[in-house]
Amino acid sequence: MTEHPSPQPDPAQPPVPPAVQTPAQPLALEFPSNLDAVYTNFALITHSPSEVLVDFARVLPNMKARVQARMVMTPLNAKLLMRALTDNLAKYEGQYGEIVVPTHLADQLFKPPRPE
Repeated sequence: MTEHPSPQPDPAQPPVPPAVQTPAQPLALEFPSNLDAVYTNFALITHSPSEVLVDFARVLPNMKARVQARMVMTPLNAKLLMRALTDNLAKYEGQYGEIVVPTHLADQLFKPPRPE
């Protein structure tokens, strides 16, 4: 039997770091007693090379939309949030049924706001 030499790393390519495996530990969260829930029905998502910004607004008929909160996160955390939302919505639909999005609703809701 012949031995095959282990492949040599390509000096033109950066080294690949080993996957980081950390044991899952419960996260201790503290909710302030004065924490208010904010209702929003619109999100405007923008990004830079290093951040993803999500502005949450409340849109009501005959009223100017008002931003209620802004979340700023890294692109990695945004992707993890997207995965968590996808997972939770799948569980929701498994329990309560499919969420039906009306035809062209996204086209109507997620256009950039008109300047005034």
